[in-house]
Amino acid sequence: MLQKLCAFICLVFLFSSCAKDPHSDILDSELQAAIEAAAQGKGLEFFLLPASDDFDQIPQDPKNPLTAEKVALGKLLFHESALATNPVKPQATGTYSCASCHFAAGGFQACLTQGISEGGMGFGINGESRVKDPLYEEADLDVQPVRTPSALNIAYQPNILWNGQFGGTHLNIGTETQWEYGTPKATNQLGFEGTETQAIAGLTVHRMDLNENWAALYQYKDLFHAAFPGVPDDTLFTKVYAGLAIAAYERTLLANEAPFQDWLKGQHNVMSDKEKRGAIVFFRDANCTACHTGPALNTMAFYGQGMLDLYHQGAFKSSKNSSENLGRGGFTKKQEDMYKFKVPQLYNLKDSPHYGHGASMKTIREVVRYKNLAIPENPNVLASALADEFVPQNLTDKQIDDLVAFLTFGLRDPYLKRYEPTSVHSGHCIPLNDPLAKADLGCE
Repeated sequence: MLQKLCAFICLVFLFSSCAKDPHSDILDSELQAAIEAAAQGKGLEFFLLPASDDFDQIPQDPKNPLTAEKVALGKLLFHESALATNPVKPQATGTYSCASCHFAAGGFQACLTQGISEGGMGFGINGESRVKDPLYEEADLDVQPVRTPSALNIAYQPNILWNGQFGGTHLNIGTETQWEYGTPKATNQLGFEGTETQAIAGLTVHRMDLNENWAALYQYKDLFHAAFPGVPDDTLFTKVYAGLAIAAYERTLLANEAPFQDWLKGQHNVMSDKEKRGAIVFFRDANCTACHTGPALNTMAFYGQGMLDLYHQGAFKSSKNSSENLGRGGFTKKQEDMYKFKVPQLYNLKDSPHYGHGASMKTIREVVRYKNLAIPENPNVLASALADEFVPQNLTDKQIDDLVAFLTFGLRDPYLKRYEPTSVHSGHCIPLNDPLAKADLGCE
């Protein structure tokens, strides 16, 4: 009798644990309807990110088609601090890499108000403790006057940076007069899309270089030959081809293991009811997809949101007169583009607690409340520069709570370290190799 009773209890438990919550089923149906409406007839797959090795489905530059060999080389070069060969101060040689300000645990952005490449020291637990080296003057620092954008899902951005200045294609057709010789923007003349253009230009901007001797010293020659077969050695070991490999790798940085991506594939138990309600707010109630749409939840559009600039945070080498404060207008010089910034992708926002082009907000909730109220915080931005979409959303506190949950957890891919190599050929620490960072990283 006791055995039968135990079996009955186990059977009841089994069925009750497997039974679906009918309320959750209703939420799934409601969310599906909201997503399909936002997709405008393109179905749930409109918001799906491809697998990182499904090269046919990843947006790419036709002048730099993706191959496994390019991606493998780019993955190493992106994290290779041995490329830091042209620092202002010789002691910084070999101490920083592309990943210094775009590392996996930070959602491929810096976990600071302002990323510091050369001239910084330390790392902390997740990049939050990197500080200015006291031996550096401010003028010698490698910093930018705008917050470091994420490299995640960059394949969906044919023109790069907050002002979209990189890329000799798409929106930058007709801006040729702004590609000034002697500036990074001149790299647009090569005719590549933004990811490739920025990767090539960035090697110079961030004081990196290589040549055939460098490739031989660190045993990268065979990888270059495999990635770019038939290219002569006298042109192969250059910033152009290194940049093309880095860009190929960057295009594979896709948050395709986030819970929302799994939900789109039919795994409806991966998101909590709170996250699902937040997704409904995102796709329907708050009309977030007016700006944030497609697989990366971004668009190649520029909007005025009236946020503060980086100089308001007391950042290095930033000022009230910086052209970066003008957004797209600082690049195009057109009045109608002034104070308008590119719509960012929305995955893994939780990993770096700095938001807006000027890092003026420190939590996702702050951003949601700011856009819900639609009261500009930057007194320099004229009302005429604000987007028509920047209007009060009238969300309730509960809707805000739910939306924050979706943005925080539903859109966070927890496995981005899969894109980081276990080591680079130089043997240097990843993502930084200065003495204090090495100690922080436990990588002596």
